[in-house]
Amino acid sequence: MTFDLVIRGGMVVDGTGAEPVQADIAVNGDRIELVGEVTGTGRKEIDARGLTVTPGFVDLHTHLDAQIAWDPYMTPLSWHGVTTALLGNCGVTFAPCKPEDREVLAGMMETVEDIPKKAILEGLPWSWETYGEYLDALEALQPAVNVGGLVGHCALRFYVMGERGVEEQPNEAELQRMAEIAGQSVKDGAIGFFTSRFLGHYLPDGRHVPGTHAEHGELIEIAKRVGEQGGLMQGVMNFSKGVDYEMELLANEAKAGSRVLFSAGTGANARFGDELKAAVSKYRAQGLDINAVSIPRSGGFLSSLHSGFLVRSAAWKNLFSQPFEQRLQALRDEAVVNQLVAEAEQNNRERNGELDKIYARMYWLGAQQRPDYASDDLSLQQLADAAGVEPARQWLHMVRDSGGQAVFNYRVFNPNLDHLQDLITTDWCMPGLGDAGAHVGQIMDCGWATFVLSYWHRDRGVYSLPEAVQRITSIPARVLGLQDRGLLQAGMKADINVIDLPRLAEQQPEFVYDFPDNGGRFIQKGKGYRATICNGRTIVENDELTGTRAGSVLRNRSA
Repeated sequence: MTFDLVIRGGMVVDGTGAEPVQADIAVNGDRIELVGEVTGTGRKEIDARGLTVTPGFVDLHTHLDAQIAWDPYMTPLSWHGVTTALLGNCGVTFAPCKPEDREVLAGMMETVEDIPKKAILEGLPWSWETYGEYLDALEALQPAVNVGGLVGHCALRFYVMGERGVEEQPNEAELQRMAEIAGQSVKDGAIGFFTSRFLGHYLPDGRHVPGTHAEHGELIEIAKRVGEQGGLMQGVMNFSKGVDYEMELLANEAKAGSRVLFSAGTGANARFGDELKAAVSKYRAQGLDINAVSIPRSGGFLSSLHSGFLVRSAAWKNLFSQPFEQRLQALRDEAVVNQLVAEAEQNNRERNGELDKIYARMYWLGAQQRPDYASDDLSLQQLADAAGVEPARQWLHMVRDSGGQAVFNYRVFNPNLDHLQDLITTDWCMPGLGDAGAHVGQIMDCGWATFVLSYWHRDRGVYSLPEAVQRITSIPARVLGLQDRGLLQAGMKADINVIDLPRLAEQQPEFVYDFPDNGGRFIQKGKGYRATICNGRTIVENDELTGTRAGSVLRNRSA
């Protein structure tokens, strides 16, 4: 018998948590035909002997809603084994949308996720009003990987309440209308609903985005309609009111019939993580389907000669107003360096030593091909102390001497990997939260899946290989309600990775100018991906994109 594709002799980690087995995989069309011994031949064959074969990875938190229009390959995700990406996170989405509100939604996305409004308005077709019509438009873009979408609270509130939706509570008719549209959106294919209660998300005028201060009853009513259609309720929480207050909301959403997912993290000490674990465990013990996702490394802002140094003063603003080569040339003038250092020191005093805290959490990613996200002895403060100079001078010299290539990671999220380990080894928290497509000139955490396998499994041994694979494949697929992905079994969709596990690594972040209007962004390539297959077609081969766009729009099964 002849198959479209045969993957020969790999160590198959099927996503169930079972131990790896050496086997062949046969694919016809977009589905797996056989896992075991394949006696037939393939029109295309991949020799996977000595390699690891896994399901394609599932990314639960991206912001590729705009980028998909001008980069259908959805980089950097597609370089890191991801075959399914969820759009519509943090409540900022582009549907439902009345024609007259397009600019408003684009402005929300710009201020919350740092995606240029002009690129959003000019790059997307804007041929929809309802969420189902929006998904139809995404299909026409022919993405390289599969995408699913969440209907966002910001768009929904503005669609129903207009300007009142920013700060006011809905009346009963408006509440029922929002719940009805949320349920219909899921019926039309949305994976679920997302709300942002995070106090750091703002409109262009400085007010919080719509839904930030919604009362619990509003979200519970929406959860009932979303749950009726088998949808997911997801949120970024406002834990400033206490863990118990927000967890009670999530529990009530789950009791209303929804699966629930929220964004989790740890602080500099273990107390918050302990409170979170206790609360989630209590509700899960009641049978409630509450889950979390967390960035599996110390994520945050990247500081470089491209992206900035977090100092607000005239000399620094002037430096970063110049083209890159002129910035680099300026740093060869010690008088310029001295002025920059003097202003950084003054700026620190004006901010009551705030920069000292930043310097202590700003870590050099190293000079090797693989960035160092784990060392505790490469902070800018430590490096400056060792050299006997001011931190700003140390940064300037390292950037200059590297030809502008040195990159520092300011560890904002999950700064302590030991506390993070306690979180991501629970039975309810999955790795993810890379924010692909957002803050592209400042953040690059899209290689999170590669980090899970290369660091938490291979380097640290915290996850066994079956557990690591399961946490980034079948478990998130189940949370999304995807019944035919996340596993390597006959009849499942053929989303597959063939990985050289000893070589697997993220590459150093690079800054490129490939966005609309020559806009700049960080990218990060992967190493060790022999092949990534989406819906039976090879989209990555030997770490490079093939040019194939094999993705599809994944709709809730009620659709």
